[in-house]
Amino acid sequence: MGAFYTLILREMDILYLMILCSVTLAVIFLVIFIVNARKGQFEDDESPAVRILLDSEIIKEEPEKEEKNKKTEDKSD
Repeated sequence: MGAFYTLILREMDILYLMILCSVTLAVIFLVIFIVNARKGQFEDDESPAVRILLDSEIIKEEPEKEEKNKKTEDKSD
């Protein structure tokens, strides 16, 4: 009967160790999050999602500008 109680106590010690490790890891992640939030890491959350949509429009507009520049140069000659 004494061996059974010793086994239970060892299992409880491991459980306490696992709880301590998980709480410590959670605190580390919380500190990292707070530091990055203060540095402004999470301020601009909309533009990266929209930027991919706007890149193709910028590429399409550039040739139009070049054509307009060529037309104005031809008129000035």
